[in-house]
Amino acid sequence: MEQNTSLQQQLLDAGVHFGHLKKKWNPKMLPYIFAEKKGIHIIDLNKTVDGLQEASAALKQIAKSGKKIMFVATKKQAKEIVSECAKRVNMPYATERWLGGMLTNFNTVRKSVKKMQSIEKMLNDGSAESLTKKERLTLTRDKEKMEKVLGGIAQLSRLPSALFLVDIGHEHIALAEAKRLGIATFGMVDTNCDPNKVDYAIPSNDDATKSIAIITNYIIAAIAEGAAERQLAKEEDVEEVDNESEKKAARLLAEAEAEAARGGRSRGGAGAGAGQPKRRVPGGASRRPQGGGTGPGGGRR
Repeated sequence: MEQNTSLQQQLLDAGVHFGHLKKKWNPKMLPYIFAEKKGIHIIDLNKTVDGLQEASAALKQIAKSGKKIMFVATKKQAKEIVSECAKRVNMPYATERWLGGMLTNFNTVRKSVKKMQSIEKMLNDGSAESLTKKERLTLTRDKEKMEKVLGGIAQLSRLPSALFLVDIGHEHIALAEAKRLGIATFGMVDTNCDPNKVDYAIPSNDDATKSIAIITNYIIAAIAEGAAERQLAKEEDVEEVDNESEKKAARLLAEAEAEAARGGRSRGGAGAGAGQPKRRVPGGASRRPQGGGTGPGGGRR
């Protein structure tokens, strides 16, 4: 309870509770509105804390499973905050502008990313030295232009498992693409938006930099925790495999030693029997027939 109270105080200090003007509100946000003051709606911070904790728990599990979460924030006041936070946990982000089809036409976007990476490789390894100055300049400009838009998803080899949006109204194209592909959506929802459009709504002020920063940092902390738990689990699995390998090796060695001991005993027994005198096997040697001396022309009469 004290932790929630402390979080509420931090959200209050950051101005998370300030909504839009009453004339701009979306009636579906009514359950999340605490009051109206001077024509401005005030967001209920209890609902904000609940939504934030629920979203954080879900994102933590996604990160723990090793899946990617994409951050989308093309608003001027959110670009820098979101990009820095996403880089801290090695997650993809789109902060310059949303390319139409970035998710629904992902294969084509990946081709553009590979082209950007090949140009970067040419410029770095000296392959472009054979080109003219104008051609090198053109390549450099193309790389910078693509890196500005695609740099945040350069390491994204497949579709993300979730999208975190700072303003679901401003990022409606990204939201629509995610919904079409069945990707889980998380978003900061102000009083002028429909909270039912996202799977996990965090009612909050999506215009103030302090509000964006505190919500995003809280989300990032949960993702980092999930990634750390995944790494710890992997290390424990490796250690368990090593222990099993050691036990198996010890068991095989013990079996080999036991087999060698049994073989030595059997060889010793064979050697002991070899020194004893051999017995004549009855019927083994050829013997003269009993009546052989009495036949015609042979023996005594």
